[in-house]
Amino acid sequence: MFGIYLKRELSRRKKAALVIALGLALGIALVITVDSVSAGMQQAQGKVLKSLYGLGTDMTVTKARPAATDSSSGRPKFDFDAKSDSSTKQSSDRVMTQGGQSLKSSLVTRVAAQKGVSSAVGALTLNVTKVDGSFTRGTAESSASGSSGGQQGGPGGGSGRPQVQGGGASFDVNSYSVAGVDVAHQGLGPLATSKITTGRTFSASQTDAKVAVLAASYAKENKKKVGGTLTISGTAYTVIGIATPDSGESTTDVYLPLKQAQALGDAKDQVTTIYVKATDSQRIDAVKAAVQKNIPGTTVTTSADLASTVSGSLSTASDLAAGVGKWLSVAVLVAAFLVAALLTSSAVSRRVREFGTLKALGWPSRRVTRQVVGESVVNGLLGGALGIALGLGAAYAVTAISPTLTAQLGSGGGGGPAGGPGGGGPGRQTAANTMEIALSAPVSVTTVALAAGLAVAGGLVAGAMGGWRASRMRPADALRSVA
Repeated sequence: MFGIYLKRELSRRKKAALVIALGLALGIALVITVDSVSAGMQQAQGKVLKSLYGLGTDMTVTKARPAATDSSSGRPKFDFDAKSDSSTKQSSDRVMTQGGQSLKSSLVTRVAAQKGVSSAVGALTLNVTKVDGSFTRGTAESSASGSSGGQQGGPGGGSGRPQVQGGGASFDVNSYSVAGVDVAHQGLGPLATSKITTGRTFSASQTDAKVAVLAASYAKENKKKVGGTLTISGTAYTVIGIATPDSGESTTDVYLPLKQAQALGDAKDQVTTIYVKATDSQRIDAVKAAVQKNIPGTTVTTSADLASTVSGSLSTASDLAAGVGKWLSVAVLVAAFLVAALLTSSAVSRRVREFGTLKALGWPSRRVTRQVVGESVVNGLLGGALGIALGLGAAYAVTAISPTLTAQLGSGGGGGPAGGPGGGGPGRQTAANTMEIALSAPVSVTTVALAAGLAVAGGLVAGAMGGWRASRMRPADALRSVA
């Protein structure tokens, strides 16, 4: 009886039911859209942190580089032999540690022993500046007469003085980054966020082998393939694999076994970065405090620290989605609930004759209330279905359009966030600190379940108000409306 009457009353009031359902649908759709966009923002921020910093773990330990002195400025210096009588090809590599000040390898063990640390791995980041080209010596020619040449006492002036004709130099400068990897623990470190797409990665026995893994972009740019060789400072390394980062573009070009990188950079038993994995992701702050307390002079950088340095349109959009967007969705949802409740209450007021007659026929107040609540819950479920469809459509539209957001990182010295692991070397700093991300809007099952719950809640709120008003009606009200 209840179901038959409910179906008949809803079919009689299709327009009113549709208005109430649409009001709830708009509020629910906005909640789904904002929640999915916020999830997309978090994914985008994670891509930025992995791509620009190569973190891929809970935290890193570094040490700030001291200010350069006059005697040791750290600037590259190249020496060439220019005494050849003809054009001569010359090349020189300058290898320097990149990022913060070098740390002793023994600190890796100390960090791993701290409470709350699951594992710790050291890595050495180098920057290689390669200069190659050729000198061409000029030829000395005597002037034909005393009037030729500079007559104001300039170079070549005076009778019979030789003048140098031709000669010069043409050199190309190329800078790229090298990361020393602990081949026995590749689950952490600079290679952890990349996937080997061609060839293979290092084996545990290649701790000091002259082998290299190249980033896909670097290999393509320099036409390097698996099985070929890469020469750095006169040492030839066999390319055994090509690595592609999980997201974005790699900021490391060449990966070597840690011992080989230490020998290349003249940094025996030294590392520039210690990658740390905590036993519990909820205790990262406690682990950070313990490392800073027990190992003074180091800088501990967590994912949260890195996230705070991200700016640009990604940060702005994330703030809007987290702040204004969520408050707006809550406000619209509350308004939708109130509108649904008011419309339901208004519809009850227009059904005085109906409910009064039903009470006169013996319907108790609780049955009248159940009837109104049942109609409202159906309206809420209908609104929920429409809202989920609209929300999924909006999320799909955002993903299909994929608006591009930019992420910029605050500049800083080595050892800080901007000089963290994987940061670009000279000539690459701008590229490493700016990144473009295509925004997506993934919708989770939890979000859909939340939308369904809100639909039922909206129907119950509207039904409760309308049912309360209907329960207060008396049979005499119906008789007065007839008269």
